[in-house]
Amino acid sequence: MEEKKLDINSIIGFVLIFGILLGWMYLRKPTPEELAAEKAEQEQIEAAEKKEETAPLVANEKPTTPTIDLQDSTAVANYKSAIGAFGFTKPSEGTTTFENEVLYLEVANKGGQIIEAKMKEFVTYDSIPVHLVKDGNANFGLSFTTNDNRVLNTQELYFEPSLTTSGDNKVLSMKAKVSNNQFLEYRYEMKPSDYLVEFTIRSQGLNGVLNASKPIDLEWNLKGIRHNKSVQYENRYTEMMYNYEGGKIDYLSAGSDDDDIEEDVKWVSYKQHFFTSILITDKNFKTVDIRSKNLVEEESKETAFTKEFATSIPLELEGGELSESLNWYYGPTDIKVLSTYEEYGLEDTIYFGWGIFGWINRYIFNPFYNFLSSFLPYGIAIIIMTIIVRLALSPVTYKSYLSQAKMKVLKPEITEINEKHKDNAMKKQQETMKLYNKAGVSPMSGCIPALMQLPIFYALFMFFPSSFALRQKSFLWADDLSSYDSIFQWTTNIPVISTFYGNHVSLFPILASIAIFFYMRMTTGQSMQMQQQPGMPNMKFIMYLSPLIMLVFFNRYASGLSLYYFISNLITIFIMLAIKNYILDDTKIHAQIQENKKKPKKENKFQRKMREMMEQAEEQKKTGKR
Repeated sequence: MEEKKLDINSIIGFVLIFGILLGWMYLRKPTPEELAAEKAEQEQIEAAEKKEETAPLVANEKPTTPTIDLQDSTAVANYKSAIGAFGFTKPSEGTTTFENEVLYLEVANKGGQIIEAKMKEFVTYDSIPVHLVKDGNANFGLSFTTNDNRVLNTQELYFEPSLTTSGDNKVLSMKAKVSNNQFLEYRYEMKPSDYLVEFTIRSQGLNGVLNASKPIDLEWNLKGIRHNKSVQYENRYTEMMYNYEGGKIDYLSAGSDDDDIEEDVKWVSYKQHFFTSILITDKNFKTVDIRSKNLVEEESKETAFTKEFATSIPLELEGGELSESLNWYYGPTDIKVLSTYEEYGLEDTIYFGWGIFGWINRYIFNPFYNFLSSFLPYGIAIIIMTIIVRLALSPVTYKSYLSQAKMKVLKPEITEINEKHKDNAMKKQQETMKLYNKAGVSPMSGCIPALMQLPIFYALFMFFPSSFALRQKSFLWADDLSSYDSIFQWTTNIPVISTFYGNHVSLFPILASIAIFFYMRMTTGQSMQMQQQPGMPNMKFIMYLSPLIMLVFFNRYASGLSLYYFISNLITIFIMLAIKNYILDDTKIHAQIQENKKKPKKENKFQRKMREMMEQAEEQKKTGKR
């Protein structure tokens, strides 16, 4: 939500954008005081309570069957006795793997669930294959009650696997049997080169086994595995999203623990910045209980997980049997890939920004950048896109600079008014407004063009972090345009500096800060020479604050974003120099203002009302003195 304005008075708009951006970021994470208070309180909690708090998220606590030694006949017999009718399936601790060109899955006999989901075409920042499921970070199961009042969870049941083909598709059937013809089945079907896996849950002949009066809960939990160089940056864009009520999209907080209960849900997505795990249903879930827990408190190479997600969905029996047609998506948050599943609207898992900002990104900037990067190096594509955007906005820059030039011409008269009425602020303000009106100049005309650019600037701020096309694409010294460009780093934790700046130095934010500084010197230089108007921001303070914000705040942001700001400010400086030296003429502007003064000016309603209010206030002031 920020960017630099390209005009003198529009610096105000520039600072507002940075303020909004900072507020957004720091509202998404606890303050240092809150973290300290939370830590102090945590140290006072009993050991048992600590254990309960740090336990994995689960929708409901269910009895579980302990792991059994399959070589111990007595243990096996006890296990079968504990699970009743489902003891028909012979326990086996094996797994079944099936894969296509892009996705590798491993399914365990125990639980019938996916215990490994690996992307075959992508690696993490440290060259490890991208896993969405691995080493027990996720679990999936059904919790139900049998007619003999046993509370069971499929995570503790053994399934019998059967791997077959259907044309070019691979089909894995996992059955927890009550008899040869009675079973609960998980059926996975994988198509070639597809991240979407059809997933069916169905039962056969269990209408006399399942207790229809008791709830059946689908439970899906997952801890997001870290994939990026900066875990805090990745965590900022890791969140649970869901499609509900006929296509509405919402999400749980990305900065703190959150939970919700929604109705009429089409899919639930555990989005991990550039990759996501999605559970999709063909017939909407009536209700879904969802929760998200933040696992990142500080930047650390040792942090392995970002967030912990949990979903609980009550299922209904049909004629005493289960029948759910679902889909799993394990893959990238790449608009090119997600848009191929148009019937499910999975491209909405990419957060391009709210309202018009998201629309601009999705339908203008994203396809435009993809077009440029299809034949240009990715960094060059950013530069070309930035040049085109700045040129498109150059008329707005001209309007703002024209307003600045008019204010400069009026400076001697403004100074004279200030001296004449230095002891009467109200009269000084009245005379100043009269001068502006006679000269046809509006002091706000420099801010309005800047505000008009906000949708573009905010849209681009959201575009670069969400663009999958930038992931692990290098440019100059930056090895990954979707992450920070480190030219120097250290391991020692330095208080305050490590918290707000990080343990490295990024070069693109430094270059962008320098460009912002010189740009603001150009646009604020004459403003600082003018007498500061009451209530207006201190331009000198803004001139130094804005580059500092860029330097600190963007040190851990995507280098592609900082590259954009650097080039954008350079181009704006050149455009403003061209306007100043070759387009605008102060002599002509002064002559035009003098002509405007000779013309009779008709007050609009707002101007008349303001004048009357100020005159009344002046009269009251005189009366009070008497």
